[in-house]
Amino acid sequence: MNIPVQIPDGFKQDAKGRLIPESQIKPIDIERSDLVTALIEKAKEQQQQLCDFKALAFGDIAAFVQLSAEQYEVNLGGAKGNLTLFSFDGKYKVVRQCQDSIRFDERLQAAKALIDECIQSWSADSNDNLKALINDAFQVDKEGKISTGRVLGLRRLNIHDEKWQQAMQAISDSIIVTDSKNYVRFYERDENGKYQPISLDFANI
Repeated sequence: MNIPVQIPDGFKQDAKGRLIPESQIKPIDIERSDLVTALIEKAKEQQQQLCDFKALAFGDIAAFVQLSAEQYEVNLGGAKGNLTLFSFDGKYKVVRQCQDSIRFDERLQAAKALIDECIQSWSADSNDNLKALINDAFQVDKEGKISTGRVLGLRRLNIHDEKWQQAMQAISDSIIVTDSKNYVRFYERDENGKYQPISLDFANI
């Protein structure tokens, strides 16, 4: 556990932890340090306000969902908790989303083997575009990871082949949810009737 260093009056601590007399520090360096410190303190205040607002938004939405369920016996949002709420005049909408991060276990290799068997058995009858799509789906990126979106996209192909269906089941079985994140987003309808996001991202304001 790091014990905070007591800095005597007339001194400042530098980046290496040394105590430097203020008389030996250039005034511009003191001004720069004071500016950075003041801005960081304000940034932390804004961060805390956003954290408080996020908790408030999720809490209020959850309370409304519970109220609706009690009054009308309707389960809003389904199992994943995704839902969209509109203001009465349709000018505003609030979207709550749950996004899962997934990866595949070793059963994905079994799926790839079954798919390879399908391609071989289809031989000349198989479509070259389909082969390219399948090979592309199992390509790894620079970090050695397989694109989950491309692999899962194979399940949307309308192929009625028993071995192919086994491969799609193997893909489904290989999915592991590693993380779930909840989001709430806010929108306002513009003069053209399109909903524009109300950005809470500092860089986009």
